[in-house]
Amino acid sequence: MNADCWLADTRTSYDTVAVSYADQLREALAGAPYLRAALALFADVVHAAGGGPVADVGCGPGHVTAHLHELGVDAFGIDLSSVMIDVARRDHPRLRFEVGSMTDLDLADASVVGLLAFWSLIHVPDEAVPTIFGHFRRVLRPGGPLLLGFHVGDGSRLKTQGYGGHPMNVHVHRRQPDQVAAWLRDAGFTVEAQMLIDPDESVPGAVLFARRQS
Repeated sequence: MNADCWLADTRTSYDTVAVSYADQLREALAGAPYLRAALALFADVVHAAGGGPVADVGCGPGHVTAHLHELGVDAFGIDLSSVMIDVARRDHPRLRFEVGSMTDLDLADASVVGLLAFWSLIHVPDEAVPTIFGHFRRVLRPGGPLLLGFHVGDGSRLKTQGYGGHPMNVHVHRRQPDQVAAWLRDAGFTVEAQMLIDPDESVPGAVLFARRQS
């Protein structure tokens, strides 16, 4: 899949649904105790590392960025969709948000103490994931924690509508945790923990904790 094509489709799709997406997800964490627990653990690891800037890559409307900020984390958000960033800035005016792509992170080497990508890798084709994990490693400080969340399963499906019935054109990729862990190890991470969420549902989720090797 051509990188320019899937990136452009993802950007356009989320520009289109940004407002509806934000409305639907605004209270999502309130009903997700296991995700809140994972974010709290991630915050604890960041604090134990001495604190510092944390990048929420693929932040969408900023609800996870804001939640981490409430946990005392110096989190900022990056998203491919400029309209998503506009919504995030509107809803969380005191926090930092910027437009950017995880395929070419505009962050200095070793400039963040932690990084998370919470269900923002789901539109990335398999062949692009190793490059993205390389960028994650580059911008993290040695020993810095990484938190990933993603759909569990096999294969992909084309999503043509969502979030209020607006048109979309994105592939949604489901992956096995062992495959994601293998990509991380190849990129220079140590995988420390993983959690399967809603295993009895048709599409479970997974949360994976890793750390950049020194």
